[in-house]
Amino acid sequence: MTIAEFKTACSVIEQEYKNKIAAATTSAEVEDLRVAALGRKGALTELLKGLKDFSIEEKKEAGPLGNALKASLTAALDEKTAFFAAQEINNELNKVDLDLTLPGYPVAKGHKHPLSVAQDRMTTILAHLGFEWAEGPWVEDEKHNFDLLNVPQHHPARDAQDTFFVDTKMPLVLRSHTSNVQSRYMEKHKPPLRIMAPGRVFRNDSLDATHSPVFHQIEGLYVDKNVSLADLKSDLTAFMKGLFGNKAEIRFRPSFFPFTEPSVEVDVKCVFCQGKGCNVCKGNGWIEMLGAGVVHPNVLKNCGIDPNEFSGYAFGMGVERLAMMMLNIKDIRAFYENDVRLLKQF
Repeated sequence: MTIAEFKTACSVIEQEYKNKIAAATTSAEVEDLRVAALGRKGALTELLKGLKDFSIEEKKEAGPLGNALKASLTAALDEKTAFFAAQEINNELNKVDLDLTLPGYPVAKGHKHPLSVAQDRMTTILAHLGFEWAEGPWVEDEKHNFDLLNVPQHHPARDAQDTFFVDTKMPLVLRSHTSNVQSRYMEKHKPPLRIMAPGRVFRNDSLDATHSPVFHQIEGLYVDKNVSLADLKSDLTAFMKGLFGNKAEIRFRPSFFPFTEPSVEVDVKCVFCQGKGCNVCKGNGWIEMLGAGVVHPNVLKNCGIDPNEFSGYAFGMGVERLAMMMLNIKDIRAFYENDVRLLKQF
């Protein structure tokens, strides 16, 4: 075979198979033509076998011709295959009574988790009372989680049975309260201070109807001149009225916290029975909601604030506990089980 004959053969094969491809009526016919033209025993393969008899110069001329023929036939086969594929899709669509120009079916919209709803409501009320949002790290050093807050080394909260310790060279813990935000904030800012610290906290509690190893807190801190328990009660009363309505009442009971002195437990009159006694308040008409008190002078001193010039109050409340009252949910685990039947009610 000469180069001229090779060129002629390429032209004949290209014209023959392009005519056959154009005349094909099914995708199966196209695949048969692909094998006949480009397969191991196809027309192009047999033609290219003759290259072994060509000289080096002739091979340099014939090789590109063979590659161009292969590319041309491949493109024609692929185009015809795509045509039949699209035709098949259109045929299937024509069998369905579907108007593709119509808008999509309505997709169910999500909404905020009940805990987010409760926290947003609480922080909005606190913002109206003048508190600014402040945040801190979840993984905290013992200095800011305990030492600056006047929590001594022997305090039970610093035991592994109450706190999650991180196994690192530096003694770190998963913060057991958002009070770490208060200590960090007081280190960097001077009074007057009025902040709220919402966030996730961690304690080594078993998971049951009223306890969870992971839960959420909102703590408040107000430091200025001549701040007293009277200011604390006034602000907490306004907060609870904003949360539960104008009939909400609170009371203080003496308590002890290492970071406040004096310290109080804050009870709210049961919103379900209005203080008459029910199963929610266990018959006494009041529900313990949060702890609070006047900031201990040692805490102010540790954070670089003169306790002889300034005083303050602090409080900490569990978001889950308040949310359970707001939404009448009696099991804290319901917030974390992701049961859509429950969550969609709120």
